[in-house]
Parts: sequence; C-alpha cells; structure tokens
Amino acid sequence: MTKNKLKILSIIFFFFVILLIGGGFLFFQEISSFVKQPFNPSAAGQVFSINQGQSLDSIAQNLKTQSIISNQTYFTLLVKYRKAGKKLQAGEYILSAAKSPEQILEVLLKGRVKLHRITFPEGMNIKEIGYLVEAAGFCKKKDFIDLCHDKTFITSLGIPSISLEGYLFPDTYFFPKTIDCKAIIKTMVAHFNDIFTLEWEEQAKAMGFSIHEIVTLASIIEKETGDKLERPLIASVFHNRLKKKMRLESDPTIIYGIKNFDGNIKRKHIKMVTPYNTYQISGLPLGPIANPGAKSLSAALNPAHSDYLFFVSKKDTTHQFSKTIQEHNQAVKRYQLKKK
Repeated sequence: MTKNKLKILSIIFFFFVILLIGGGFLFFQEISSFVKQPFNPSAAGQVFSINQGQSLDSIAQNLKTQSIISNQTYFTLLVKYRKAGKKLQAGEYILSAAKSPEQILEVLLKGRVKLHRITFPEGMNIKEIGYLVEAAGFCKKKDFIDLCHDKTFITSLGIPSISLEGYLFPDTYFFPKTIDCKAIIKTMVAHFNDIFTLEWEEQAKAMGFSIHEIVTLASIIEKETGDKLERPLIASVFHNRLKKKMRLESDPTIIYGIKNFDGNIKRKHIKMVTPYNTYQISGLPLGPIANPGAKSLSAALNPAHSDYLFFVSKKDTTHQFSKTIQEHNQAVKRYQLKKK
C-alpha cells in the first residue's frame, strides 16, 4: 500500500473518529437534557398505573403514551443505568409531565402511590364492610368475609373470637388501589388495638369483663344508640340487667342471628334460639354483632349511674328510660302504640 493511500485512510479514520465523538457528545447532551428537563412544564397531574409484574418496556411505553415523558427509550436507559428495573413499585401514581423524568423515577422508586379514601361508619358488620370494600374496588366481598372467619388468620392477629366482628375499627382510611383484603383487615384490627388501650384492658378486668365481652357489649350499645349522648345511659341499662341476671332483650341481637333479614322483626324471630338472641339466652351473646366506635367502647366501660332497666324508642333517635316494667309498658303505649 502506497504512502498516499495510507495517508488518505488515516484522514478518513480521523474524521470518522471525530464524527463518533461528536455524535456521542450530542447524544450525551440529548439524554442529559431528557433526564433533567420536564416534557411539559405546564402539564397537570394525572393517574398513572403500574401493574404487578409489568415490564420496564411496557411501563416506559405507557409513560410516553400518556405524554408524561417524551422518549420511551431514554427513560428505559435511565432506569437501567440506575439499576432500578426491578424496584419500580406497582400501584396508582399521580404523575405529571411538569416533573423531569429523573423526578418521575424517584416517585416510582419510593412508591408514592395515590391513596384512596374509604370510610367505614360505626356500627357496620363484617358483611356491610365487605360490601364497601368491594364497591371501592379493593378486593372481593366474599374474600373479605371469608378472611374475617378464617380461624388461622384470626389467631395470627391475636383476637380471641370465632370471627373478627367487633375488631374492625370504624374510621376513615386511605389505601392504595393495589391493597388486598388481608392488608385492609390487618390495618383495621391494628387500629382497634391502638384505640383499646392498656388502661381500658385493666378497667375491663377490674369490672369483671374480658376484652371480648366489653367489645360485645359495646357493639350492642352501638346498634341501640340513635342519639350519641345516650350511649352511657343505654350502657347503664345493660349493666344493670346483667347484674340482676335479667336477659338483655336487645332487638339488634335478634337481627344479627337471622339470615336474610327483611327488616321486620316477627314473633317467630323473638322466639328463635340463636347464640345471639338475647331474648332467649342469658347474659351476653356469643360475640359482637357489629363494629363499635370508641365512644361505644368507652360507654361499655363507663356506664352512667342509673337505676334504669328498660328503654324504648321515641322514634326521634332518642329513648324513654324506665326503672320498672310498669313505667316501661306505659312508655311503650305512648311512644310505640301512640296511646296515652
């Protein structure tokens, strides 16, 4: 090969290297700009979902499709450079193109998922809570109810009962969309444990009750109460009846033991013997009939001082309280039968 040819090849190689270096530099500049700069600084936030087991390529493609990032390939390279491909957490996120891809990746790595609010009112039972959980799209009602009656699961939570009725603390919760039934239940039971303090445990023991018995009594108080201010008085009636070995005769305990209750208590229901029907059994029922709130639990532990043994609804959310059966019968005539 002649010297001229070698010189020409050297010049060509030199320019080729320059092009490579220049192209690499431009590429580096471009990807650096991508990583640091938001795609659309004026963009609003939007919901972005990552499914369990979803691939990095699919996630990047969806980010591009939803116009959250400008370049799918560059985002994939960024994630791989950070060795974060397996660290992206499933869930719903609020993401915006007003954030840089670097900031978006941080959100996905830290699992800052969108939380959904759900409220469980006081006095709901397991089935009713299960319905709300399914309606909110968290998990199936049947799965929720089955877990609440799963003996192994109940034991693992340290609850001394055949079901979790009474121990699913009613409150407003915030859950990610990907949460399962088990996690929801664990959260609610943990909240109950926070509310039912050691002081309350000791108070229950001093009164001669177990925690389970207090929760059971509180659930009846919850279901009988229309006016929140009456809780301690209603609690006093039940405590007084228990002391006198009188049956509690609470209508909500009848209803709890009836399958497919149609809303109308009949004479046959009153006579029906179930572990919950306090018209037929002495003392407290087998377990709670609903999930009581803190005020009903407190009322069960701190009943008002009274001699009342009866109460009847005035049909205005309040009750008429009586000390004798004669007074009670008169109250029933007045408020239920509309007779003076």
